[in-house]
Amino acid sequence: MAKKYIDVMDTTFRDGFQSVFGGRVLMDDFLPAVEVARETGITHFEFGGGARFQSLFFYLQENAFEMMQRFREAAGPEANLQILARGINTVMLDTASREMIDLFAKLFAKYETTTVRNFDALNDIRNLEFSGAAVKRHGMMHEIVVTLMDLPPGCTGAHDAAFYKKKVIEILDSGIEFDSIAFKDASGTSSPAKIYETIRMARELLGDDMHIRLHTHETAGVSVACYLAALEAGADGIDLAAAPVSGGTSQPDMLTLMHATKGMNYNLGDLDIKKVLKYQEFLKEQLKDYFIPPEATQVNPLIPFAPMPGGALTANTQMMRDNGNLEMFDKVIAAMTEVVEKGGYGTSVTPVSQFYWQQAYANVMFGPWKQIAPGYGKMVLGYFGRTPVVPDPEIVELASEKLKLEPTTENPLDIADRDETKSIAYWKKVLEDEGIETTEENIFIAASCDKKGIAFLKGESPLMVRKKGLDSSLDEEKGSSMANKGPENYTVIVDGKKYNVQVAQGSDAIESVTAVEETKAAPAAAASAGSAGSVEIHSQTPGNVWKILKNVGDSVEEGETIMILEAMKMEIDIAAPQAGTIASIDVAVNDAVSDGQLLATLG
Repeated sequence: MAKKYIDVMDTTFRDGFQSVFGGRVLMDDFLPAVEVARETGITHFEFGGGARFQSLFFYLQENAFEMMQRFREAAGPEANLQILARGINTVMLDTASREMIDLFAKLFAKYETTTVRNFDALNDIRNLEFSGAAVKRHGMMHEIVVTLMDLPPGCTGAHDAAFYKKKVIEILDSGIEFDSIAFKDASGTSSPAKIYETIRMARELLGDDMHIRLHTHETAGVSVACYLAALEAGADGIDLAAAPVSGGTSQPDMLTLMHATKGMNYNLGDLDIKKVLKYQEFLKEQLKDYFIPPEATQVNPLIPFAPMPGGALTANTQMMRDNGNLEMFDKVIAAMTEVVEKGGYGTSVTPVSQFYWQQAYANVMFGPWKQIAPGYGKMVLGYFGRTPVVPDPEIVELASEKLKLEPTTENPLDIADRDETKSIAYWKKVLEDEGIETTEENIFIAASCDKKGIAFLKGESPLMVRKKGLDSSLDEEKGSSMANKGPENYTVIVDGKKYNVQVAQGSDAIESVTAVEETKAAPAAAASAGSAGSVEIHSQTPGNVWKILKNVGDSVEEGETIMILEAMKMEIDIAAPQAGTIASIDVAVNDAVSDGQLLATLG
């Protein structure tokens, strides 16, 4: 009896890179490995989309469209090249307008995408209708997705096999055209029994001819068991990665699954052990100078309590490294359980995973529910669609108050279509004002990456890659240093007093020493008494100055926003702790600030 052929998608160059390196791998360093993978016999690759779209513009000084073109050349004309898209976001940072969704599909088809895996983190099937139609209209294969996770202990009401059956029926009833269906568990928290029951259910509903696949991560330590359960239940495809970007926060390793299926009636993509070993050895050599965060290689037993996708986990820990507060990671993870429970059980996958993280981070840094992260708040208010269950009413009321928005049941695409900043005409005008050519590619880059996209197009984006040899000032012994990141900040204690010490990158030279006041927390900043009755406002978190809204001499009321910081992809309002007059603004836009740093003074 012939073994059942199982299609293996190699996720190394998209999800693998995202899960281990936060997406920051230069194309010249990995494209030769794609050619070796092709020689190995691999014909199905995840090659773009998701957070790997922005990361090239934000951190690598590279164009994602050029990368896609070169990837096709390396993989060959017959390869199935797949990207990840987020429904009404596609690969953008926020809900897109309908014309931007169509432009997305047009451009990704132009750059030879074969298949679009299309998901909605809320499992609101309505959010897949327009994007799915655009994918098919422009000649690509549409892989529709049901997103999975396990709820934290004690939570019920969604994310069981019955819930997923309801979603598959909604997909069928919607009339959305699709070529395959994937069950995507970005946090890797689903149990093998639930996976078996879910895939078995899907096979019964969809028939023998529909291609069904499972995507999961090793983060919680159960990925291999889940893949075996999926195969036994009738799955046709699974996603695997190659070392050194396999296991841990990524997908399980190809060799691991080949071993796990020994003696079983499955043929994993015609993979040959000797050829896979050669491929992995080559890839390890190509990536040997890249810093691999320890957490990317580990199984985390806390993840089922706080479902955090592998790609988001390492991206967030890398940002915490950059901001100098990685020691807060465990507290933020612990705070996620409550955030998930009160938020309506959206699946912890981009962008919802980032909403959960931002709210948990805010709850740890500023006190429980003292701030509402904008994305989290808009989610519970309905601006991204329907959450699987109704969010906590008190959190909805708090979000409405903090964000000054009313709850809505309106189609998110209708809201986006009314927003002129999400139109092609708006971004074309922005490019014209900047003196940048108004190609469709440039319009989409600007619209999807905002100011950082404009910086890229003007040749002003930074190179931020954790790789030895990119900068002679990198301290190789630290390993985690980052090119072009600027001075490093440390907090030291001398005679019981805290001081912020700023050290030049790659040097022992101290640039500045600032005393840290022991302060009482205000909602968004710490305030302390200065000289002659003045009130100093200090940051409570490392971050960057995003906007300064007030000038010296301006009068402010208690609670009025003076400036906005950006930390962990979250905007943090810095509010006046009392009424007064701005006596000083002690930072500038784009400044990096440390925990406890003086931001402004009220007279």
